[in-house]
Amino acid sequence: MEGIPHPIPRTVEEVFNDYKGRRSGLIKALTADVDKFYQQCDPEKENLCLYGLPNETWEVNLPVEEVPPELPEPALGINFARDGMQEKDWLSLVAVHSDSWLLAVAFYFGARFGFGKNERKRLFQMINDLPTIFEVVTGNVKQPKDQSANHNSSGKSKSSAKVSRQSEPQSKMVKMSPLSKVEDEGGEEDEEDDEQGATCGACGDSYGTDEFWICCDICERWFHGKCVKITPAKAEHIKQYKCPSCSSKRARV
Repeated sequence: MEGIPHPIPRTVEEVFNDYKGRRSGLIKALTADVDKFYQQCDPEKENLCLYGLPNETWEVNLPVEEVPPELPEPALGINFARDGMQEKDWLSLVAVHSDSWLLAVAFYFGARFGFGKNERKRLFQMINDLPTIFEVVTGNVKQPKDQSANHNSSGKSKSSAKVSRQSEPQSKMVKMSPLSKVEDEGGEEDEEDDEQGATCGACGDSYGTDEFWICCDICERWFHGKCVKITPAKAEHIKQYKCPSCSSKRARV
């Protein structure tokens, strides 16, 4: 969501430069500016997105209201999972979604301006020569010295804060299905098999029997209660649960 208009890239080189600028901004948000980024992703706010801008800056903002949007939109509601995961896991998740968004934007421009097979291949090769945001954030590649130093100093200052964020006591964890079912033994076994293979729609982790889960009645995806800020007690009073993504889609129609 960009308040200042930027030149529309039309050639492979221009699209690649746009990609690099947005990528640099996103890396700043998740490394050097991580404290500021963390504070802006307040779970009490509405669905928020992380935008990388071509001028190597970033911003956390609400999604654009126009449908369809002028550009592909980043992952929606990144703030909701902030306090339900370890900080490093949450940042890694945002990084993965940011990588996906950058590719979507780059190839959107390619499709819009009629890039041929060779142009698309060259664009991808140029992009592929750079480390992904996920690789930078997780430390699988070496960061520039100035960026690495900033990240290390900020990491030390918030080490004590990490403990308080991750030390919330977990109450009794029970898997919650919003729809009550009367099933025979065979049906219960089938449901258990389905649960074993489920992954959280927010963080992507696999199902665990010691954790509270809830299923969206709209898209039928399962979520950790902690990732969508739903407790077992709260779930008992929900007649029809809608995940953040489905709630947002309805609001934007």
